[in-house]
Amino acid sequence: MSSSAVLSGNNVVGERRHSSAPPPRNRLLPPSDPPPPAPKNEPRAPRKESAGSGVTALLRSSKAGPVDSVLAAVVIALVGFGVVMVYSASAIEATVKYHDAQFFLKRQGIYALVALSTMWLVSRFDYRKLKPFTYPILVAVTLMLGLTILGLGHKAGNAYRWIAIGPVHIQPAETAKLGIVLWLAYSLSKKAEKIKSFSIGFLPHLIVVGFLIMLLLKQPDFGSAVVLLFLTFTLLFVAGARLPYIAAFTALLGMGAAALVAFSDYRYRRYLAFIDMDNHRQDLAYQPFQSVMSFGSGGWTGLGLGKGLQVLYLPEAHTDFISAIIGEELGFLGILGLVSAYLVIVSRGVKIALEAHDDYGSFMAFGIATLFGVQALVNLAVAMAILPTKGLTLPFMSYGGSSLLVNAAGAGILLSISRPRTNEVPQDKPAPVRTSEGAPSASVLIATEAQEGAAEGVSA
Repeated sequence: MSSSAVLSGNNVVGERRHSSAPPPRNRLLPPSDPPPPAPKNEPRAPRKESAGSGVTALLRSSKAGPVDSVLAAVVIALVGFGVVMVYSASAIEATVKYHDAQFFLKRQGIYALVALSTMWLVSRFDYRKLKPFTYPILVAVTLMLGLTILGLGHKAGNAYRWIAIGPVHIQPAETAKLGIVLWLAYSLSKKAEKIKSFSIGFLPHLIVVGFLIMLLLKQPDFGSAVVLLFLTFTLLFVAGARLPYIAAFTALLGMGAAALVAFSDYRYRRYLAFIDMDNHRQDLAYQPFQSVMSFGSGGWTGLGLGKGLQVLYLPEAHTDFISAIIGEELGFLGILGLVSAYLVIVSRGVKIALEAHDDYGSFMAFGIATLFGVQALVNLAVAMAILPTKGLTLPFMSYGGSSLLVNAAGAGILLSISRPRTNEVPQDKPAPVRTSEGAPSASVLIATEAQEGAAEGVSA
């Protein structure tokens, strides 16, 4: 092996051997003959291309390989299954309200096609090109949340959770979840060396997320606020923030949540109805009570697709409580398959995070996997009356365009991160350890010699 392959300057371990960087000043070994030319079957260095702009730059995949096919297949299967279950859960309501049994089916079918197309498009471009859009996205979701609490949003029930643009209703809380993941991943990857600092690595992130949580609570949307908080603490923990900080703020916020319930008449009555469901099954606990009845009537194998009776009694069966209809029509085995699908999505997301090319991709993958997992867990727990009602959708399954589109975009980002980029230099690898004189340490040189010797042996 020639001495030019020895680590020098600011080159990281494992840098491509055909790099054109100038030789360093502080060589440890005397120069020797240049290395022999690479054999013909060795891959050429990637051709330099202009950065481009707009859609062309975004869709450039940087010589990327195939995506995680298991994750893609499970997401597509869930979206398709969701369309079927939305039709089964909504046909009677659609007939009564709109005189068209396929009213919700047609809309959900369009949402599904748009969502899957979005997932494919997002998976095609390099996720790192999202960095310049981080703060514009954060500002946009903050403004949308602000519009809802100013009374400019569309009111449904007791909450302003939607912005109506003609026939299209956008739910800012759904976009806020993905927007926070993108911002946290970007910010934490930039502050990796100072993440253990309270004033730099911990508090600023909590302030920004806390402001968005306040906007969510004003809608009110307690469920999305809890998801956002759990998501933030998870990413701070993964990034290496000090555990005592996380534990202390979790305890403080837990007491704050208890105070919100105790001093809010509406939330307090909902809580009392939850712990005493039998005495409130005809009023505040009507929906969770009917949901539990759905699971109970399904048994092991269910009553059959489209043969459930609880759709006659369970409000919003095709949205937040669609899992109850799955439990009734497909039984315990259907719910087991559904839970298994979400476990696959979360596990593949964690795998993608661990194998990501840089901290930015790793934090994004962890955040999106956490988002899918927490929402699915909370939705199923609410449907089974393990938790009070939260108003959270079941990812990829519940009726609605905002949730489905945002989740599909998140899945597309995961698929983009999963693409192997063999022609690129790893971006966030640690710099070589240096001695007090500024030269690479002997241990790094030995490790580099061994690495390159092994590589030469394999190529030979």
